Amino acid sequence: MRAAVAAITMVLASLPSPAAAKAAAGAAASAEARTAARLDRIADSPPRLRLFLQAMPKGGDLHNHMGGSIYAEDYLRWAGAGGLCLTTPGYAIVDPPCDAPGRVPAAGLELDYPRWSGAIDALSTRGFEAGVGDRSVSGYDRFFATFASFSAASRGNMGKELAATREQAAADRVSYVELGAGSRAAMTLVTAMEERESDNFAAMTARLAPLLPAVVAQVRADYDAGEAASAAIDQCGTAAAQPACAVEVRYLFTALRTIAPAKVFAQLALAFAMAEADPRFVGVNIAAPEHDPVAIRDYALHMRMIAFLKARHPRVNLSLHAGELVLGLVPPRELAFHIRDAVAVAGARRIGHGVDIAYEADAAALLRRMARDRVAVEINLTSNAVILGVKGRDHPLSLYREAGVPVVLSTDDEGVSRSDMTNEYVRAVTEQGLRYRDLKQIVRDGLHYAFLPGASLWRDRAGGARVAACAVASAPACAAFLATSAKATRQMQLERDMTAFEAMER
Repeated sequence: MRAAVAAITMVLASLPSPAAAKAAAGAAASAEARTAARLDRIADSPPRLRLFLQAMPKGGDLHNHMGGSIYAEDYLRWAGAGGLCLTTPGYAIVDPPCDAPGRVPAAGLELDYPRWSGAIDALSTRGFEAGVGDRSVSGYDRFFATFASFSAASRGNMGKELAATREQAAADRVSYVELGAGSRAAMTLVTAMEERESDNFAAMTARLAPLLPAVVAQVRADYDAGEAASAAIDQCGTAAAQPACAVEVRYLFTALRTIAPAKVFAQLALAFAMAEADPRFVGVNIAAPEHDPVAIRDYALHMRMIAFLKARHPRVNLSLHAGELVLGLVPPRELAFHIRDAVAVAGARRIGHGVDIAYEADAAALLRRMARDRVAVEINLTSNAVILGVKGRDHPLSLYREAGVPVVLSTDDEGVSRSDMTNEYVRAVTEQGLRYRDLKQIVRDGLHYAFLPGASLWRDRAGGARVAACAVASAPACAAFLATSAKATRQMQLERDMTAFEAMER
């Protein structure tokens, strides 16, 4: 504790004294105004926007899935190095033998451009928005089919996945990632559950209790190994450390909603156990296609499962995929309650996607509740455009912002969608009409609503008044406060980064 306070005090000592704070605030306001004016001048030029926004610090990416964050090219190279095969046609990565009918080795595939290109299209949604590919296959079917196609290449490569995700985050000036992730060790619990079990939560909890400690220990060991491999790839802790080493990653243990109820419960029980056992796991999520017939059938049941486990583990944070639906994809009745139940029944502190908000029963009241309770929405512009066909004025981003609901921009599955965080900010400007101060608020909110431990730097609204201890950033009291809060420490660094960005010549 003393060492942390001393280190932070040394950093803060270089900041303005109280006597100079007023002048510094005026200069900062002027720099912000110049930066905002610059964005206004280039808002209709995507190439110029890309240059501008690439350099802009972006805080946190709170909705990013480990497997889906990887580009197809990486999976194909890993498959080749691992002796895996590619099916033809279909281009799914599978285990050997590779000389069986309808299979070719993944190794050397880059020398066969037609197959290489076809494989990339099969493992991603490349070109979908531009009309490339079989238009009889919907965006959501093409998107979700990719996960089974690259699963074999993902297996055993957690370290490479983490390194690639952190490297991309660093390139986009994202300093913190909450990565949706699971574990194959969960299968021990899943296979122990009988499919006929569904709503006797206490009985299922008792069945799982003696199995959980060993599985938790296995998951922790797997992530220890994955993180060590990632650090080695980027040479973290050495003189040659890569920028990716400065990106902090924590995890949202994510259950899949498309299997039998008892097996979903087993995953959720493990998720809550991980969030209590290991500080790297900062929350719980549930994912997979929300329009899947099993997910539709069991949606309300899943929310009650989460509420039951939340009551037993009240300190565990929840970010839940909800409302990733549109009219026509499912019957209208299925659009009327998913976000509401995630908030009111399960107790979600953040909502992933939230696209169908306008179709919720008494949507106005729900929006007021989310604004009042500061339930943030993770907005995924590229993902929503590809999977649901929702973009531009059809997207509810402006509705949430008008209602006062906090929003953050995130990548979802940037490898599958062939996007990155900078592109999400470009789309926010070109398609949603956001301007610099809007983006700056979103950047700050990306850390304010993160599940990082510790109190926020801000008393209430991010960018408003700071907590009393840091009213003067250089004060010893601020150093002591930051030493107790991983969140506030990240936020203070973001403020320095934003100041430096706004001070750049334009």
